[in-house]
Amino acid sequence: MALSQSALSELLDAFRAGDGVDLVRESVRVALQELIELEAAEQIGAAPYERTPDRTTERNGHRARTLTTKAGDVQLRIPKLRKGSFFPIILEPRRRIDQALYAVVMEAYVHGVSTRSVDDLVEAMGGTGISKSEVSRICSSLDETVGAFRTRTLDHVEFPYIYLDATYLHVRNQPGKGGQVVSMAVVVATGVTAGGDREILGLDVGDSEDEVFWRAFLLSLKQRGLTGVQLVISDQHAGLVAALGRAFQGASHQRCRVHFARNLLAHVPKGQADYVAAAFRMIFAQPTDADIDAAWGKTRDEFAARWPKIGPYMDEAKAEVLAFTAFPRAHWRKIWSTNPLERVNKEIKRRARVVGIFPNPAAVIRLVGAVLIDMHDEWIAADRRYLSEGSMAKLYESSDTGTVAAIEGSDS
Repeated sequence: MALSQSALSELLDAFRAGDGVDLVRESVRVALQELIELEAAEQIGAAPYERTPDRTTERNGHRARTLTTKAGDVQLRIPKLRKGSFFPIILEPRRRIDQALYAVVMEAYVHGVSTRSVDDLVEAMGGTGISKSEVSRICSSLDETVGAFRTRTLDHVEFPYIYLDATYLHVRNQPGKGGQVVSMAVVVATGVTAGGDREILGLDVGDSEDEVFWRAFLLSLKQRGLTGVQLVISDQHAGLVAALGRAFQGASHQRCRVHFARNLLAHVPKGQADYVAAAFRMIFAQPTDADIDAAWGKTRDEFAARWPKIGPYMDEAKAEVLAFTAFPRAHWRKIWSTNPLERVNKEIKRRARVVGIFPNPAAVIRLVGAVLIDMHDEWIAADRRYLSEGSMAKLYESSDTGTVAAIEGSDS
């Protein structure tokens, strides 16, 4: 690879400076940075400041990335794009997620609990000669990173909105071949800060219907400094709903409208599902909270006239499904369901599909934790806020949500 004139000039300046400069490390940095810029130019279709009909987007600054090499740590700059995303191929093998995936796969292999597909993957990775001690060392390093992320303090800002959801993975409940493969819930908490940014708040593995599990998870978030919660957005997991009363009494609960709509369809004949789904969606197309309330009542009466069981069902759920209407109009689409967590869960599933069956719950935490750390870093580095500062200011101008699906305390 021939270095560009600018790269050569940068390297020459480092040689001239001499004192205090590690020339080998600087040479590595310059060469790697040049490779990154060349790859970015190829994806964009143009070099910096170059005009060409092949250009597909523009650069939009850089984000810093530290890379550990045999010459020492080098600071690289990864170009950000106005449209799409870019991550250099030369850094891909070193990404935290890939390290975690490798560790989980190898752990299953060395303990003899891997599937045939995982055995094939190990062979392709060239890991057939890896020892248990080497796998243990890799796992310990990753566990330290993920553990620090899962236990970091959350008291740097208030989180008025938090989202809770669960996805399910196959895990062996005991070490070795004697363990049964069971479906375990991976619960994830994300939040929107008072400034409108998003963060990953927490992760755990357990039984999504167990109140004790949910209560411990939610209280751990509070113990780490989580404050200012005004609205909790979630599905209607039995254990979660019960636990909310102990952890977030006084906040409002938004029952995911998408999950509720699916449950609603279970009460009608399949031939009427499209009609019911369309009529239910129209409720949420109304411009004001009063219009939504009126549309809910009208739709409820129409449904109940044909399917009597739906009436009480919608009456009981109304306050929680419409809790979002007490918050700023600009936020409605992003707080009336758990859909913002869909991308998170899809990425978890995509990575987990490679493993198939996890050797133990710790392996789930290791891989999913790495996925969430990477996603968290992307959110923090994003140029745009998830919700605008102006709209968040309106939330604090009028935050009286006490009469809308308030989570009540429990003495149990």
